[in-house]
Amino acid sequence: MGDDSNPLMMIVWILPIILFVFYGQQIQLFVTSREIKKGLKKLDSFRGESKTELIGYLKNNLKVKDDPLKKIDKFLDYFTIMPVDMDPNGIVDKVHHTVRSREDYTRAHVKSLSPEMNDVELSKIQTLLEIASSLQMIYKIMNHMFLTAKKQNNYPLILPLQMILPFIMEQAEAMREAVPAFISGQPVGDGIGPMVVGKMMLEHEKETVAFQTSLSKIDFEDRKLFLLKAEGPASTVGRPADALQTITLENKLDAIIMIDAALKMEGEDSATTAQGFGAAIGGIGTERFQIEAIATSKNIPIFSVVIKQSVKEAITLMTKEIADTAEDVHTQVFDMIRENTSPGQSVAIIGVGNTSGVPQ
Repeated sequence: MGDDSNPLMMIVWILPIILFVFYGQQIQLFVTSREIKKGLKKLDSFRGESKTELIGYLKNNLKVKDDPLKKIDKFLDYFTIMPVDMDPNGIVDKVHHTVRSREDYTRAHVKSLSPEMNDVELSKIQTLLEIASSLQMIYKIMNHMFLTAKKQNNYPLILPLQMILPFIMEQAEAMREAVPAFISGQPVGDGIGPMVVGKMMLEHEKETVAFQTSLSKIDFEDRKLFLLKAEGPASTVGRPADALQTITLENKLDAIIMIDAALKMEGEDSATTAQGFGAAIGGIGTERFQIEAIATSKNIPIFSVVIKQSVKEAITLMTKEIADTAEDVHTQVFDMIRENTSPGQSVAIIGVGNTSGVPQ
């Protein structure tokens, strides 16, 4: 039998305890820092790769006048300062103006890279620029938080960074993997709404009713349907709120049905559908506010159909499972029209999402 009072064994047990009591935080900081460094290294490579692919696409596929590197670097560091919201009165209009001004400015300056650039290529470059800019901003923020914690040797300060890093990495990896889909002009998961409405618009006359937004008018069982989607196959979400405003000025609507992708919860299956009420549209909220204001002023009920998918599925190449839901959603929309409207009434059906690779 061993002697429990052996001084060597006591040192073996007591030494780690003393180390963790006096240096536990530093040890945890060291271990955590290594994990975060790996994530930051990945983020740095993601932003570099997205920028390289964007510049490569410009040089190889478009006749750029000069080396686009300087202009691209300038675009990547652009920022948007949201309006003061201490007094919330009129804040939506201010945000709307700021965002639209930024979009118009970016579009004009991207166009200046190559005067021969068509609208589809322009929208594609804008999307790629947004991805590269977002990845750069994510890296800068995460790196700032990490270096601040390291500078102060503060473990509690680094804990929030460790907790949010997996979620940040999931979104960053999704954006990185989205680049090839947008470069090749293929549909992404977020485009399922426009795909459903686009199929309904086939073989019907189309007109541009708002900026980058297409409209078709069709009849269904003695009802008049106004079909709205962003103009494909460009990489754009259009301006459905402006389009809806134009329609309601000349027509009485009895219902609005919106079709969009929705973020699934963990444990839920991808490509499942759900029905609900309210405006199903993402973004910063100005489009949704405008649609809700129109519906409220005209007393129009809003119904929604959403297709569940992960963050990655929403912005990367559309999976077969998500694409296959189009027919089922199509049937659900017609059932909703029958259940909630009567013959002689009118319905607006809006396909919400990025319509890259999705014509009408």
